[in-house]
Amino acid sequence: MTTSDTGTGRRLFRPTVLDLGDALLRPWGRSLALPGGVGPALVAAAADPDIARWSSLAAVGPVDPEAYLDRCESLWADGGAAAFAITDAADGSLCGNAYLGWTDRDDGVAMVGYWLLAAARGRGLATRAATAVTRWGVEHAGVRRVELYHAVANAGSCRVAERAGFPYEGTLRGSYTYGGGVYTDEHLHARLASDPFTD
Repeated sequence: MTTSDTGTGRRLFRPTVLDLGDALLRPWGRSLALPGGVGPALVAAAADPDIARWSSLAAVGPVDPEAYLDRCESLWADGGAAAFAITDAADGSLCGNAYLGWTDRDDGVAMVGYWLLAAARGRGLATRAATAVTRWGVEHAGVRRVELYHAVANAGSCRVAERAGFPYEGTLRGSYTYGGGVYTDEHLHARLASDPFTD
């Protein structure tokens, strides 16, 4: 945290770029440049069957890129959430999304989420992005506990959670609707600021 953040006792997420080597986590917003444009990249991501099934990107209908960017910029400005575009370090193309947002700012509890385009899967990017934003939140915003939720049927996300050091804590019954109006059971994984990072 910065001195001013510590002095007020506030926990804030401030825009930054996180470098994973082969990929960069860059803040979503109107200044983000992607090959072909941010709007088309978001529309293409929302059309991916796995992203549509497991994420909230297009949960309530076709994605509205302008509204999405407005929401991301507003959350960054408030310090309440950090939404990163995962981009290829070589060509700048969109690989996915990583998110860290407060669920209880006063108590230092945040939630992490992510999605990847099909072409970016199989490189460990989701695991590395989840680890990177978690470490950044702990070190720079005073995050005490980070929770990770996924649908019970989403085995891939369960593997990401385990590889990123988020132990399974339990099953939440009828906890979330993934766009279809049916509430789905979810697994809860979490890690504490005191848990060691292994990368």
